[in-house]
Amino acid sequence: MSNHLPKGPEWGTFLLILACYCLWFAALLLLPQVSLVLAVVVCAVLVAFHSSLTHEALHGHPFRARWLNETLMAPQLNMVIPYNRFRDTHLEHHRDENLTDPYDDPESNFLDPKAWQQMSGAVRWIYRLNNTLLGRILLGPLIGQICFLAGDIRAVGRGDGAVIWAWILHLPGVALVLWVVSLTAMPFWAYAIAAYLGLGLVKIRTFLEHRAHDEIYARTVLVEDRGPLALLFLNNNLHVVHHLHPGVPWYALPSLYRDRRGEFQTANGNYIYTCYGQVFRRYFLRGKDPVPHPLWHPGE
Repeated sequence: MSNHLPKGPEWGTFLLILACYCLWFAALLLLPQVSLVLAVVVCAVLVAFHSSLTHEALHGHPFRARWLNETLMAPQLNMVIPYNRFRDTHLEHHRDENLTDPYDDPESNFLDPKAWQQMSGAVRWIYRLNNTLLGRILLGPLIGQICFLAGDIRAVGRGDGAVIWAWILHLPGVALVLWVVSLTAMPFWAYAIAAYLGLGLVKIRTFLEHRAHDEIYARTVLVEDRGPLALLFLNNNLHVVHHLHPGVPWYALPSLYRDRRGEFQTANGNYIYTCYGQVFRRYFLRGKDPVPHPLWHPGE
């Protein structure tokens, strides 16, 4: 696995971050007077795009100085996920040997089969619905946030300084976002809906990024989409390329994949979709995976 980073600043990515903030403020300022629904939709797209840019920042883009990237992305437009927690849990997720592990992969959507057996029928039904693409978009942000907060509350109770500090650092960014919203005609409730829908858009990408498989890199997907969602996700749809080369910036992923397409497809066991349209057609109302991990080998 290569973690090679470009040597100098990536000014294109920096300008993209500035453009995201400027478009976000313009949407808040101008669109509610035209259409509140339009304002919510555009802000939701920008919240999702900001999440993709945050993902770039935690991997060392656009600057090599970590503090500078963290300062740029500190105002989390979704308001509910501290940058430092996103950074720490996502980098833990990049321990590829643990991918899909119900306990050791912070981004796994699989559950321990024993825990599954102990759940009520109603809770199982909710999790099954969450395993459809529509369910993941509508329910995924809520379920994910509940589980995330429960884990962080337990960590704070144990006195975990990194988690406590992450939430302390998060508060000024939330205050800044709310202050900016207060300067516009966008109601707070409407912005909260936009933030939630933005997180739902991100769930389209994460829905099938990883599958249960005994081979490590065969767990990670390739979605060969080159349309608007690929731009929204900053080419992270080429996900096995990102996992094998996490230091490569978003704009270099397509050419890297194009040059070594056969190698990546072999590495991921041909876990491939041609576009997100194919994903929607197959899984919008149908679950892709079981909720309990089908290959769970505890202790390995």
